[in-house]
This record gives sequence, C-alpha cells and structure tokens, in this order.
Amino acid sequence: MTAPDPRDVAAVGLQLGRTPRAMTGVAHRCPCSLPDVVETRPRLDDGTPFPTLYYLTCPRLASSIGTLESEGLMKEQTARLADDPDLQARYEAAARDYVARRDRIEVLRGVPAQGGMPARVKCLHVLVAHSLAVGPGVNPFGDEALERLPEWWRRGPCVDPDAGEPGAGAQS
Repeated sequence: MTAPDPRDVAAVGLQLGRTPRAMTGVAHRCPCSLPDVVETRPRLDDGTPFPTLYYLTCPRLASSIGTLESEGLMKEQTARLADDPDLQARYEAAARDYVARRDRIEVLRGVPAQGGMPARVKCLHVLVAHSLAVGPGVNPFGDEALERLPEWWRRGPCVDPDAGEPGAGAQS
C-alpha cells in the first residue's frame, strides 16, 4: 500500500486540528480540491479497532451534516426504514458494501458497519462519507443527506495547507 501524499496528510491534519490516524489515502476530494473524506485502516497503530473506513474531514461539511442531524433527519430516516422493505434492503446492501470494502484492507470479525447500518441511522457523517467515497446509488441515506446539504465548498478551501492554517472563512 502506498503512503498517503504528505500534502493531503497536512491538509487533513489542519482540517481535524490533529494528526490523522490510520489514514491510507483520500477517498473523495471536495470541489475545492482538498480531501473531504479519507480512507482509514481498520485498526489504529496500537491495534485498537477503528471500524470507520471512510472518515469525513472537512469542517464545513461536518458542520452542515451536524445541522441535518440536529434538525431530526436521522430520526425521520430511521422511522422510514422501519416501514419500507425496499429501503431496508438497499440499506442492508449499503452495510454489506461498507464491510466488504473494509474487509479488503483487514477483516474485523464481529464489528458491524458504522453509522448504524443496517438497523438504524446513527451517524450521517459516516453515511455521507460512504456516499462520497463510493459514489451515488450505494448508500440511500448518505445520498439523501448529500442532496440536502448546502454547497459547503463555495467559500473556498476550508484550510490552506501552504500557510499551515485554516483558510479564509474556515470554521474553527
């Protein structure tokens, strides 16, 4: 496995406010060209399981997703899940996709998909990261949340890796 590009690691470090852990590479880039989702190893360097395969890093995107969560979108989605067998089947397929992709790096026996998959909607950040990393049509709730998000990149990059600090308009 090739090491992540040092510029990407620096940008993600600025986005997170800390050194990224277990990062294997960029899974998706924001329209501003910076990483907004990274892929991570299923275990941290000390062996601790880290089952979040796709980790959302852009602070603006994370904040916008947090707004959707606080507005009750997860509760609404979980309620729909209980009443829609087709949606259940698509969400179960999304969970299988997530675990299969994680297993290609390393199998974590007995560790389910993240974000609440497939039983409920627990974390939109994970579901959106999955949708961005693999493209539309795989995670129905990640796709739905993405459709509701504002264009988080419109104000320009959230960090400036060349300056080593948050970019203009970045949230702290």
